[in-house]
Amino acid sequence: MTPPVVDVPVRPGMSMSRLRHDLTTALADVGEDHLYDVQLVVTELVSNVLDHTPGTGHLRIVHHRDPCVVEVEVDDESPVEPVYGRSRLGEHRGRGIMVVDTISGRWGYRVRAGGGKTVFALVECTG
Repeated sequence: MTPPVVDVPVRPGMSMSRLRHDLTTALADVGEDHLYDVQLVVTELVSNVLDHTPGTGHLRIVHHRDPCVVEVEVDDESPVEPVYGRSRLGEHRGRGIMVVDTISGRWGYRVRAGGGKTVFALVECTG
C-alpha cells in the first residue's frame, strides 16, 4: 500500500492557501497542469466538508506512480451522499462535485463503518 503524501485533519478555519502550498511541496514531481487539477479537486472536496457537514473531517492524498494517478480521499461525519449540481447554499454554489466529476477519472463515496463517509476522486496524471 502506498503511504499518503498528505494526511491532515479538515477543520473550520483551516487555510486553503496553506493546503495548496503543502500540495505543491508534496507533489513536486507532477506536472503543473496535473498539480492544478489535484489542487482544484482537493479544494472542492475539502470545501464540501466545511460547508455541508457537521464537524470536521480528514484529508488523505496518495500519489500512485504506476500508473500515475493521484488519489484524493476526504472523510466526514455526515451520512448524506454528495449531491451533483445542487446546493443548500444558493444558486451560485453547488457546482463543486460537477467540477470534481469533470476533472477526475473516477470519483464516488463509501459509507464508513463508524459513521459518515469517505468521498474520493482519482486524478490521472497529465503531460
